[in-house]
Amino acid sequence: MLEDGGVLPYVYRITKYAPADRDEHGHYTGPEDTVSDHGQVEGAYLQAIEAFASDTGIERLAVREPHLSVPCVSFGLESPMDGFGLNAFFPTGPDGFHDGAEVSVGTAMGLVRVMLRDGGAWCRLEVEDTFAVHVGWDQYMYIGSSRPCETAVARTRALGLFPERTDASPYDFEAEDEGPQRPADDEFWAHLRWSMQWSNSRILEEQYAHNSTRWHRLAPDNIDTVRAGLAPRARLAVWPDLSSDIDAVLTTLPAEGYVECVWQDRDGRMHSASADEDEFPELPARLSDASAAMILPMYADERVPLLAAVLPDSDGMVRARWEIDPTPSTRKWALLKSLHRGAIVTGRVTRIADFWVTFVDIGDFEAVINIPELSWRPINHPSDVVAVGQEISAEILDVDPIRERVSLSLKALHEDPMPLLAGLIGQTIVGRVTKLVPFGVFVRIEEKENGFEGLVHNTELGDGHPDHPQLAVHVGDALPVKILDIDPAQRRITLSHRQAISAGQDKPGS
Repeated sequence: MLEDGGVLPYVYRITKYAPADRDEHGHYTGPEDTVSDHGQVEGAYLQAIEAFASDTGIERLAVREPHLSVPCVSFGLESPMDGFGLNAFFPTGPDGFHDGAEVSVGTAMGLVRVMLRDGGAWCRLEVEDTFAVHVGWDQYMYIGSSRPCETAVARTRALGLFPERTDASPYDFEAEDEGPQRPADDEFWAHLRWSMQWSNSRILEEQYAHNSTRWHRLAPDNIDTVRAGLAPRARLAVWPDLSSDIDAVLTTLPAEGYVECVWQDRDGRMHSASADEDEFPELPARLSDASAAMILPMYADERVPLLAAVLPDSDGMVRARWEIDPTPSTRKWALLKSLHRGAIVTGRVTRIADFWVTFVDIGDFEAVINIPELSWRPINHPSDVVAVGQEISAEILDVDPIRERVSLSLKALHEDPMPLLAGLIGQTIVGRVTKLVPFGVFVRIEEKENGFEGLVHNTELGDGHPDHPQLAVHVGDALPVKILDIDPAQRRITLSHRQAISAGQDKPGS
């Protein structure tokens, strides 16, 4: 398998079947058994692998896309193997049989023997861009190499097998529609911790091989331990917590179909079992020792987790090739990863909160605009600036992937008009009083409805009623003020009525 998804330049189909015993599609039609002989022929297959590996110059291969049959039974006519036949090759048995596990050529030959004997375990064995071994049905084997391996081809023929050049292995990995591949990195776990504070996210599904899953019930104090014990490159899904009302759980069974029941027994161990409508009556007995349980659909379009991700390698790269099923959470994550501070986005206003924020749809995701970011000028309500349904453009101020929050600014796309008023500093004008506060009054210094306002502190109101300005000044009054300072950074304009009066301006009402 090539890194860009192509195939190796030299691919050989290796069989024990003479061409005369195969039809036009290559299927065997002769009388010989299509299972391993556990002897000379099987040994010839393994020696062929060794010869091709030697010609290619490789000493180690990687396990890719491991499959385990569930339960541990035979795929074919062979007797079931204890531990899928993997105990001899991995110290931890099937737990060591994970995507990316590196094995020697000798161990790879042993794994091929397990596959030839239909032991319940299957995988691709590959060296990226260099070498691949795939075992197919009926004792067909495909070996790909970056080199022609002429010596290995001759050796394979001498062993009594039939090596035939072919365009590609039918077992080459074929990527499906590539959706967002979220890595289960530190950011993912931080988001999971945060979501557990306000949602029911509690059950972690760990798919460590095709058809093989472990379940974990998460709590704030065990999440690090669970994370440390996950299989490399596992595919993860997060589900709502189990229910302790077992009877209520059983009432959620559909009239027909295929479901997965997940439960925790009274000793804290997690279990799961799939069932169809014929097996539904057996579930109450299976759950008799359950302390909590849930029912999940098995059909892909109905099986939608709260979160989904794939464990990356230690360098942060996701190299597992299985796809995450598209879910709202992965689509949201992909959108957030495409956004960055300072970018301009266009969206439609969906909601306006009276005293909080405006919500904007930017591609099936609601971003927020806090009220101070709507306009450089003072406003009484967000509806003074935007309306529900209006399409607007705004600048991204911040992207928080952990809390799944995007903050926007509408005013950032416009020039701040406050610095343009700097030339008024030192001048005396007559403004309209807009608001009375305990420490002074606000006066609009521009002749427009949304004009900038400045503060006249009580100490700058004059000698009339400095401690009780509301007794002398009312909202709507025209008040002479001197502009002492304009600070755009602090959004502050400082005014003085007292200095305006001392400069010869009339007092209010005079």
